[in-house]
Amino acid sequence: MNDDRPVPGRLRAPAPGWTTRADVVVVGSGIAGLTAALRIHAADPSLHLLVVTKDVLSAGSTQWAQGGIAAALGPGDTPEQHEHDTLVAGAGACDVAAVRALVTEGPEAVRELIALGTQFDHHPDGELSLTREGGHHRDRIAHAGGDATGAEIQRALIAAVERAPEIEVVQHALAVDLLLGDDGGVAGLTLHVLGEGQRDGVGAVHCRAVVLASGGLGQVFSQSTNPSVSTGDGMAVALRAGARLRDLEFVQFHPTVMWLGPDSQGQQPLISEAVRGEGAFLVDFEGTRFMQGQHELADLAPRDVVAKAITRRMIETGKPHMWLDARHLGQSFWERRFPTILRVCREHGVDPVTDLIPVAPAQHYASGGVATDLWGRTTVPGLYATGEVACSGVHGANRLASNSLLEGLVFSRRIADVLPGELRAWADPVVDERLEGIVDGERRRGMQDVMTTRVGVLRQADGLAEALAYLSGLDHGDAVIEPASWETTNLLAISTALAEAAALRTETRGSHWREDFPDRDDSRAGHVDSWLDADGTIRVEWTYSPSTDPSTSEVTA
Repeated sequence: MNDDRPVPGRLRAPAPGWTTRADVVVVGSGIAGLTAALRIHAADPSLHLLVVTKDVLSAGSTQWAQGGIAAALGPGDTPEQHEHDTLVAGAGACDVAAVRALVTEGPEAVRELIALGTQFDHHPDGELSLTREGGHHRDRIAHAGGDATGAEIQRALIAAVERAPEIEVVQHALAVDLLLGDDGGVAGLTLHVLGEGQRDGVGAVHCRAVVLASGGLGQVFSQSTNPSVSTGDGMAVALRAGARLRDLEFVQFHPTVMWLGPDSQGQQPLISEAVRGEGAFLVDFEGTRFMQGQHELADLAPRDVVAKAITRRMIETGKPHMWLDARHLGQSFWERRFPTILRVCREHGVDPVTDLIPVAPAQHYASGGVATDLWGRTTVPGLYATGEVACSGVHGANRLASNSLLEGLVFSRRIADVLPGELRAWADPVVDERLEGIVDGERRRGMQDVMTTRVGVLRQADGLAEALAYLSGLDHGDAVIEPASWETTNLLAISTALAEAAALRTETRGSHWREDFPDRDDSRAGHVDSWLDADGTIRVEWTYSPSTDPSTSEVTA
C-alpha cells in the first residue's frame, strides 16, 4: 500500500565527528540491556562492552513496571502451568519452544536477580510474596515496594553495573543507524551523543556485535503507558539495516489506564492489573460489573479480553471511559500494597480509597518487534535483540501479564550464552548507499492521532488504508536535522510497518481486533513479517504457523 513515498533507508545525519571501538555495543539500559551487559561481561571479561542509553540509565520502561515479574516460584506452581497460561493468552501465535525456554529458565533467572540484590516483597514468615494478574491461574507474580517492582529491579541492575567499571556507559546517546560490512553484517553503529566530552554530536562506534535492548514503540500512539523515549528506535534501526520485523500488529492496549480527559496526550498513568488481582473490579456508569460472563476469569481475564470488553461497553453507552472500583480494599491496604498508584491517582484528583478510578484502554506493550531465534539472533549477522524491541515468539498475539520483565531477563541471558563464542571478525563499514531522509519532528502529533484513531484498539480496512495513505504522504525532505526529527522518522517507519501488517492480518486474534473480520481464523495463524526493500518500500508476508511447527528456533530471511 505504501507506494507514494518510500521510507528512508537511513537517517539523514552529519558525518561522524568522532570514532571509537568496542567489541559489543548494547543499546538500552532496562532489564534486558543491563542483564545482557552483565552476563556477557561475566562470560568473557576480556571483551570491551559499551552500553549506550538514550537518556539516563534509569529512564526506560523497566522503572515503570508496577505489577511484577512472573515465574513459577510458589508452592504447587510449575513451569508447565505457567506455559499453559502463556499459550492461552497468546491466542495461538506463540512459539512453543520460546515459551518453554521462558518458563523453565525463569525461576532460576529470578533467583539470580534476587542474589544480585533485588529486594522483592516477602511475607512476615520470610516467604516470597506472590500475587496474581490477568490470565494467570496461580499466584506467581513477584513484586517489590508494593507496586514499584520495575524501579527496584532497575536500581539493583544499575548498582551491579556500577560495580563493574569495565562496562563502559554512555548516556544521552541516540542510536542513529547501523554500519554494515560487505557481507551485510554488523560493523558498527552511529550515535548522536549530547554533552559527553569529546563524544558530542554524531559519532561512530566500530564493533563486532550490537545487542538491541531499546524498548518499545509506545509513542506511535497518542496515549501510552510508555515513557517519551519509547519511539521505536531499535526496531527502525534494525529495519533499515535489513532485519525482519515480526508480528507488529499485535500491540497490547492495557485495559486499565487512568483516563485523564479527551485531550490528554503522551504517557498516561497505569493502574496495574495487580489491583484487580487483589480484588478490584470494573463497573460501568450504572455500577454494573460487566466482566461477569465475559470470561471464566471475569475481571482477571487476559488483557485483550478486558480491553475489548471495556471498549465495547464504551461504544454501547457512549461514555469515554469505564470505572475501576477498589474502594473496598481500604486505605491501609492501598498504602502498603499500591503506594505509587495511590500517590499518582491523588495527584490527578482521584482518591481510590473513596472514589471510583476512571479507566480506558491505552497502548501498553508491543508483542512484536525484531524477529529473533531462541538465542536472540536476528536476520542480520552480528545483530541481536532482546526485551520489548524483539519478537522472540514468547508473547504471541497477546502478552501474558508480567511476562515482559521475565522475557528480557531470560533471553538476555541466552544471548550472553552464545554471543562471546560467535563474535564476528572486525569489519570495515561499506559506503552506505541506502536512500536517506528525515521527517520534521512537528509531524509527530498528526501521525500519533492517525495511528490512534485508525490503527488503535479497533481496526478495519478503510481506516488502515487511510492511515497508510497519510503516512505515505509525509515529506522526508528538508527537515531540521535534530533528535526530534530522527525519532519522528523512526516512528514513521514503524507506524507504516505496523499498519501494513494489520491490513494483511484479516482476522481478529489476541490484541489485533479487526471489526470487519471479527472472528479468529486459524488458517491465518502464522506470523506476519515486515522488511524494507532496497527502494524504500515496506513489504509484508506470512511466515510459518507456530501451531504446526512449534519447534522452530531459527529466523530465516
